[in-house]
Amino acid sequence: MEGLCAMLFKNRKKTKRKPAGIIDDGDDGTHEGIRTVNVKSRCDFSGSSDVCLCIVTWNMNGKVSYEDIENLVSRDRKFDLLVIGLQEVPRKNISGMLKNVLVDTHMLLGKSIMQSLQIYVFGPKNSQRFLRELKVDKHAIGGFGGLIRRKKGAVAIKINFKGVRIVFISCHLAAHARNVEERNEQFRHISNSLFSNNWNPYARPAHLTVWLGDLNYRLQGINSYPARDMIHDNLHQMLTENDQLLQEAERGQVFNGYYEGTLAFKPTYKYNIGSSNYDTSHKVRVPSWTDRILFKVEDHNQIKATLQSYESIDNIRSSDHKPVIAHLCLDLKNQ
Repeated sequence: MEGLCAMLFKNRKKTKRKPAGIIDDGDDGTHEGIRTVNVKSRCDFSGSSDVCLCIVTWNMNGKVSYEDIENLVSRDRKFDLLVIGLQEVPRKNISGMLKNVLVDTHMLLGKSIMQSLQIYVFGPKNSQRFLRELKVDKHAIGGFGGLIRRKKGAVAIKINFKGVRIVFISCHLAAHARNVEERNEQFRHISNSLFSNNWNPYARPAHLTVWLGDLNYRLQGINSYPARDMIHDNLHQMLTENDQLLQEAERGQVFNGYYEGTLAFKPTYKYNIGSSNYDTSHKVRVPSWTDRILFKVEDHNQIKATLQSYESIDNIRSSDHKPVIAHLCLDLKNQ
């Protein structure tokens, strides 16, 4: 058992190949994979950081209730920015529902919508005075998902808030365990396409890029029932060795140099709707961490990013996915 646990924290090996990204990965020919970071402590939003972010991603599976929205945004709203990325959004006024829930504390600063794929950024009331720039973009990727409200691709918001330049990308990539390379290629294509129409070689890059969404990477090399037994015994962190996203990043295919919190929460897909029980349909899908939040810092000499929490929201049961939430606090250096 100790040997298995040690495998969870082995160093990601470096390879020569790397993808392009919103933040330049450099040209030294090395690859660092996804670097797993432990959360520091739950953020008290005391104002000691320059900008504190609450980031949420959720595949809604075409359903929503007002109670779900309330649970999604929580009641403790001392953060500076609330970023909500949604996939498989139903034909309802989600923007209006979010604004109604947040009306006492926050206002909508920006949104980017492409049918069922949506992202929203909220700030405290009157926070528009801290907003120096806000641009939006979107990029669709093939297939017929848009016809059945299952749009694939990405929506994005670029923002300068309190002098911190951030790009938020909410995506929904190709489904099914076998389509690993398709997901890899979609990531690379989205990275190279977003904000390319108004690209300015003299513009300062973002301090931080955040990817969130239903990335759809699955567990492979393990069958459903052994995986469920490990989850039941609270040994699910051992399953990270079977996670396609971490494997592909280690191979140098995606997310070079990005950070992600430890996957201490249970896999977020696929659940029976209305419960916290994994899929009991005839497909008996292998539970997987399809829903993720990753971030990358452009220059650690300019900004410090501290991950305060990274977890799923188990009490939302209307979808076959569990939402994932992260708290990330940013501190500018040498201002």
